[in-house]
Amino acid sequence: MKNQLKNMILSAMFIAIGLVLPFVTGQVPEIGNMLLPMHIPVMLAGLICGWRYGAAVGFITPLLRSVIFGKPLIFPSAVAMAFELAAYGLVIGLVLAMLKKKNVLSVYISLVASMLAGRAVWGLVMSLLLVNGGGFTLTAFISGAFTTAIPGIVLQFIIIPAVMIILDRAKLVPFEK
Repeated sequence: MKNQLKNMILSAMFIAIGLVLPFVTGQVPEIGNMLLPMHIPVMLAGLICGWRYGAAVGFITPLLRSVIFGKPLIFPSAVAMAFELAAYGLVIGLVLAMLKKKNVLSVYISLVASMLAGRAVWGLVMSLLLVNGGGFTLTAFISGAFTTAIPGIVLQFIIIPAVMIILDRAKLVPFEK
């Protein structure tokens, strides 16, 4: 029960961070699309609180941000992002839980798996949402999921393991050496 309450509180904090962090990009969609600020708290939620909480944080954050701030636009962006971010939180938490050792390498393995899964889910959902509006091309998928996102992917590879190392050193998230 105590662990559940802690995870619920942490999840609320990660949602709040996910709502506020995009303001760092100055609400400029092109910069936000490159730096992916909502992804970081979702992935951390999955790593720290587990896959259930990570998935919930991922699904709620873009929809809530769209309702409160109007960005991302609810359709198709926030809807597709809800499924994408839920996949990130779910997969990163599941993969970490399945790995025997919990260390920096485990974080990187979980991070790569979640990035691939989340992008695949985003592409699938976008293609379903835009099926009547001219479709969603492979070029649009590659551009949106990978090419434009390279700075954000690099940022995630730096920030997420660094945060986990700091939390380990603070004895908040134990790693095995």
